[in-house]
Amino acid sequence: MSADDSAEELTLTTVAPANGGSCIARHDGRVVFVRYALPGETVRARLVGDRGSYLNAEAVEVLEPSADRIDPLCPIAGADGAGCCDLAFAEPAAVRRIKGEVVANQLARLGGFQWRDEAEAAAEPVGDGAATGWRTRVRLDTSDDGRVGFHRYHSGDLVHRLDCAQLPAGMVDGLADMRWAPGSAVHVVLDDDGNRHVVVAAGRDRGVRTTVVEGDYETVQRVAGRSWRVPATAFWQAHRAAPELYSALVTRWARLEPGMSAWDLYGGAGVFAAALAAGVGPDGSVLTVDTSRGASRSARAALGDLGNVTVVTDSVRRALGAQRERADVAVLDPPRTGAGREVIDLLAGAGVPRIIHIGCEAASFARDVGLYRTHGYAVEELQVYDSFPLTHHVECVAVLSR
Repeated sequence: MSADDSAEELTLTTVAPANGGSCIARHDGRVVFVRYALPGETVRARLVGDRGSYLNAEAVEVLEPSADRIDPLCPIAGADGAGCCDLAFAEPAAVRRIKGEVVANQLARLGGFQWRDEAEAAAEPVGDGAATGWRTRVRLDTSDDGRVGFHRYHSGDLVHRLDCAQLPAGMVDGLADMRWAPGSAVHVVLDDDGNRHVVVAAGRDRGVRTTVVEGDYETVQRVAGRSWRVPATAFWQAHRAAPELYSALVTRWARLEPGMSAWDLYGGAGVFAAALAAGVGPDGSVLTVDTSRGASRSARAALGDLGNVTVVTDSVRRALGAQRERADVAVLDPPRTGAGREVIDLLAGAGVPRIIHIGCEAASFARDVGLYRTHGYAVEELQVYDSFPLTHHVECVAVLSR
């Protein structure tokens, strides 16, 4: 079923938010996941997918709006626009409540853990809480005619307007007028010195080739008084205030003492490793692990003055299997799919007594919390952050101890 003018349309009333940015409605005994709607709204919705047990739809007209609906803060997002800001039409405080409700629901269903009543849960704002202009890094893709753009939701098609509300003023100025090699990715970064960097990554079969169009290949990022030089194509937190926030949280929740040991898993450029190294002191030890060679190079350069930090480029599973002594604290910041059973089994088997787990996808995070709990870990602290305003994405952080 495709999202074209001939697609079937239904009048639906939504009930509750679902993970992934949709709201739940029902039609002929089947669940319908409706995007671009808010709980309690009646909408005219276009069916875009039939999964047998449930349907997918997009709201194309709001017949009875929620009190939380506002004029969209992003001019290019929506049912027929880009997939960038899928909650741009909701009051930011309402978005934070929706995110909290979704996380609470997923934790109860998938993790067997009652965090908060869904009606009382909410994500915390990040930085100054502004819904717009918070992003520092963005990847643009290119169409066959060499124009850059944002993808439509779950589509290979691009929207060539670049005025996404997540981007600060000037971040992508001039890029829409340029032509690029079809199939390339254009990475744009505004670093902590306020400099713009534009790097193009192209090629597949013989490896990706990068070309610097503006600025440098490496960008300057600063956290807690330390500087990193991170490739424009590498991972770094998208929200400008997130690295400082998470670093301070890890420092506080790790409860490290001099001489202890810590693991920083899926460690990227080693931001958490720096925080952990300060906690364990020169007589302690920190191991930071990531599969990315570029991230590991950034970690070695930024943390080279810390003799108590070891940087390993490998999978977390293999690195854990090679350890002969347990850590006192482990910090995990896995990709969207989460850590999963094998890694959590290894951590539990190693006897790590305190774990700080970070997750950017509610269902994966909830599942992982449930896996820890089967090993006897208790949730000591749990916080949810609105690190991706205007979108359904969220960042969750939990402390698990036993």
